[in-house]
Amino acid sequence: MSERRGIPARDDDPDRLYTVTRGRSRPPEHAFDLVTLIVTEREPEPGMQSEHARILRMCAEPTAVVEIAAALALPVSVVKILLGDLLETGRITARHPRFAPTKARLPDLDMLKQVLHGLQQL
Repeated sequence: MSERRGIPARDDDPDRLYTVTRGRSRPPEHAFDLVTLIVTEREPEPGMQSEHARILRMCAEPTAVVEIAAALALPVSVVKILLGDLLETGRITARHPRFAPTKARLPDLDMLKQVLHGLQQL
């Protein structure tokens, strides 16, 4: 087992990663971004894969994908595969800022014109 800074490097073992993802190497079609917030919808059940259970306990409050990967000491790509499993079974929900309505993200054009006019008057 290799070590970095005195902490076992769990993500260095390809055999372990293969086992954790059950041989899958790509996240599902609905891939998550690093900033996607994950929220638990159901409690872990006995017999669940340990990584799935840890994710569910960790995400009682909204938690970003990158934070989950850091806490589990796993590559983000592996965490995305695990999250896909949980999303498909309805155990989590995923929220991403880019899915907000576009009108909520764009400023009002009339207000921008008024600001520009105000600045020109200075």
